[in-house]
Amino acid sequence: MTAAYDIENFHTALVEHGLIVPTGVQGAYGRGAAFEDIVRGFNGIIDRIAQADGAQEVMFPPIVARALVEKMGYMDSFPQLAGSVHSFTGDDAQARELSERVHAGDRWEDMLSPTRVMLAPAACYPVYPAFSGLLPGDGRLITVMNWVFRHEPSDEPTRLQSFRMRELVRMGKPEDVLAWRDDWLCRGLELLRGLGLHAQSDVAADPFFGRAGKMLAANQVEQRLKFEILVPVISLEKPTAVCSFNWHQDHFSAKFGIRDADGATAHTACLGFGLERVALALVKAHGFDSQAWPQEVRTQLWP
Repeated sequence: MTAAYDIENFHTALVEHGLIVPTGVQGAYGRGAAFEDIVRGFNGIIDRIAQADGAQEVMFPPIVARALVEKMGYMDSFPQLAGSVHSFTGDDAQARELSERVHAGDRWEDMLSPTRVMLAPAACYPVYPAFSGLLPGDGRLITVMNWVFRHEPSDEPTRLQSFRMRELVRMGKPEDVLAWRDDWLCRGLELLRGLGLHAQSDVAADPFFGRAGKMLAANQVEQRLKFEILVPVISLEKPTAVCSFNWHQDHFSAKFGIRDADGATAHTACLGFGLERVALALVKAHGFDSQAWPQEVRTQLWP
């Protein structure tokens, strides 16, 4: 059984079957046509569910305002994961110096200046300021898909620096938001198990930084604010999180003035499917050739 969950062999087989394409950068592989077909198929399932639930779809670029990342408190909790966008703003002489450094193999990054944007650390971040103010009577449900960046370079196929998250964000009264989160935990398990995955749920914590972060993580677990759905992809003992559920309480809504129909500060929660991780879980469960997958799985992905 150990060999069946060997990381290096799994990575090699993904490359050999054209599912992923090495780029020379850890956690930044390309995606082949068959891999993208799986991602589109699963994302299509979420499309149909979101439409039936009356979710409002929005799209944002893979960058967010630096001020938003700061306001969210991301740099306090996850500085080790952040990706900042820098650009050249110098004059002709500095441009020549930069070019000379590049061709000489010298370091040149200090000649770039921070811009007003950063790589998006979470797909849902732009949603909260975009929907500030008074909510409708039954709250609001938003769906978004975006590229996300986390600085976690690794050769492990499920741990990427750049990946896509498909999220649903619920805003409303505390009891409604919590009930939605709990209901979707069951729905998420049913959905993934229906695709032949050995999915289980567990309480979880975010990777907060430093000693203070350990206290934040412990508090998150104690209050059961975060759950994950886990599927064995590269390990039986340490299954991979393919979906996460976060109840923010009023953490974001207070920052952006999101109020329920009664005027009180609303609560928010989000769930996110890691599209690459779900695709890899399906490959691990059913094989490298999606044409040979069980018909009941194919019918759901490609109706």
